[in-house]
Amino acid sequence: MLTRRQFGAGLALAGVAAPHVARAQAPIRLRLAHAAAEVHPGHIAALRFKEALEKLAPGRFNLQLFPNRQLGEDKANVEAAIAGTIDLCGASGVLFPLVTGRPALDAPQLPFIIKDYDHFTKLSLGAAGQALLSDLSDAGLVGLQLTDIGTRNFLSVGKPVKKIADFAGLKTRIVPVPLHKAIWETVGTAPIGLPYGEVYGALQTKVIDAVEINVSSMLGENLWEVGKFMTLTGHYPWHNVIAMNKAKFDSLPKDLQEAIRQAGRDSTAPTLQYTKDQDLNAREDLKKKGVQFFDLEDLAEMKKKMAPLVEQYAKKSPLIDAYVKAAQA
Repeated sequence: MLTRRQFGAGLALAGVAAPHVARAQAPIRLRLAHAAAEVHPGHIAALRFKEALEKLAPGRFNLQLFPNRQLGEDKANVEAAIAGTIDLCGASGVLFPLVTGRPALDAPQLPFIIKDYDHFTKLSLGAAGQALLSDLSDAGLVGLQLTDIGTRNFLSVGKPVKKIADFAGLKTRIVPVPLHKAIWETVGTAPIGLPYGEVYGALQTKVIDAVEINVSSMLGENLWEVGKFMTLTGHYPWHNVIAMNKAKFDSLPKDLQEAIRQAGRDSTAPTLQYTKDQDLNAREDLKKKGVQFFDLEDLAEMKKKMAPLVEQYAKKSPLIDAYVKAAQA
């Protein structure tokens, strides 16, 4: 029979070993917030990242997703990830230069340098794309995934845009960042900065005449109910970034850090495939909902107008210059 002393000694020994086992097996709780609806590629990007992480490190993480603006708009989520009040964010790539002051992630939205979704995938997983993510380190973030959540086109309410001249004076919603302002002033619109969640109401009440948008956002926000004229300009991708608070990342064991990084890479191509399929297939659905599609008749002229902007932004950062050269190679 065990004496009380022997029983206590056994517990003490168990107390040495058991917590070590428990720590190794207890899942680490992480929270990832983004603003996209569940059908949107921005949410699929988060899902694919979670699936890849579970495959690479089974049972090691409990990654909770907060989609659909549950914890805020893109800008708020990026700021929260930097502050560490959430662990990870998924947000439009153009918001990262705005919040961090680091311009490198403007590169994917330089107009007309990216040909299609397959081209974007190759760039994202290549050295130039990964360097854009690495640049976030000095802002307190670890960049993990760079995807395209939908090539942008031009949606108008009152009349279709068929030529560059038709852009003139249209009150067009943009994300209020210098690059977008410069692009849409160059083609003649009157750009207006508005939060993403206000676009539907602004189109409906004619506060704005148009928005540069992708098919996935038209579906996610039901913009097809108020905008019926879509001009297929394909001017730039809408890049999306998943990033993690650097202090939280650095606190993890090296093997789990590498699993997180690899999950970002592994989830890139599947997300882009979803985006590509949704973009092409959903156009037929939108046509059935009454949306009319048009080609811009003088698209070559629009590309010509954009070329000086690409050169100007390439001079802002060696990383942007390297990305542009990789895209054009």
